[in-house]
Amino acid sequence: MEFSLDLGDLTTPATLDAPDGPCRGGVVVTHGGQAPQRDYFLYEHLAKVLPPQGFAVLRYERRPSPVGDDVPFDRQAADAVVALRHLRSHIGAGLAVGLWGVSQGGWAAPFTAATYPDEVDFVVACSAPGVSPGQQMRYGTERQLRRHGFGDAEVAELLRVRSAAEEFLRGNGDRDTAQGLIDSVTDRPWFQYAYLPPELPPEPGAWVDMDHDPAPIFERVTCPVLAVYGETDAWVPIDESIGVWRRALPSVEIFRVPGCDHLLSFEDREEVEAVSPDYTKALIAWLERRTP
Repeated sequence: MEFSLDLGDLTTPATLDAPDGPCRGGVVVTHGGQAPQRDYFLYEHLAKVLPPQGFAVLRYERRPSPVGDDVPFDRQAADAVVALRHLRSHIGAGLAVGLWGVSQGGWAAPFTAATYPDEVDFVVACSAPGVSPGQQMRYGTERQLRRHGFGDAEVAELLRVRSAAEEFLRGNGDRDTAQGLIDSVTDRPWFQYAYLPPELPPEPGAWVDMDHDPAPIFERVTCPVLAVYGETDAWVPIDESIGVWRRALPSVEIFRVPGCDHLLSFEDREEVEAVSPDYTKALIAWLERRTP
């Protein structure tokens, strides 16, 4: 079913895939940072595999990002609650409704559950960083450089430039200094993997959640949580993130997907057919245990 989801200050296209038969619960998607569109392959995978098992899936186009920033987590959480309420009204108030988020959505889903505990019955957090967005991007961009054959000298240059840009965005550094460092490396072969804007915003504060600490958020989550990670991850420090989860929320259940990386698909291919069947089976089994 295609419809428009009213988020209060705007409406956004949405899709609801419901079971043909009895429904046992539902899932709302919270988006990866690079995947705001509702037809992203991981979301379409949910819409393909969950309704036959009795679970409805609601996916919607994420609101546009502010210039120089992602959508702040508090805004993503408020939008997710609107989607949860819509889904609950469609499938019935007595059924469990939760959030499934990947990557950045793995921050947004527990943030929503912690902020609106009465609205979220469970959370599935896939490739969810247990570190701040700033730290995650330093880790991820270093991994990208090394994966593409660059060495210690290039990585040191990357981290020096990222550090200066972050300090400016925090309001602790000089824009001209940071912009000058960026200008000096935009022609470097590694810059395409740095995920830095060639032009900084005119004022600091553009990246609101850069230093967001997920640990206190994880501690406040009261619903069941499944945290899913690949065998490796080019963007997220898996072992560190799992450690944060286990210290903050001892009840969390962890599943590692063999042979997969950040996207839980083979060779990180962005195709529904490439999504790991091990992940699919574990997800369905966990949801079935959490819903009567």
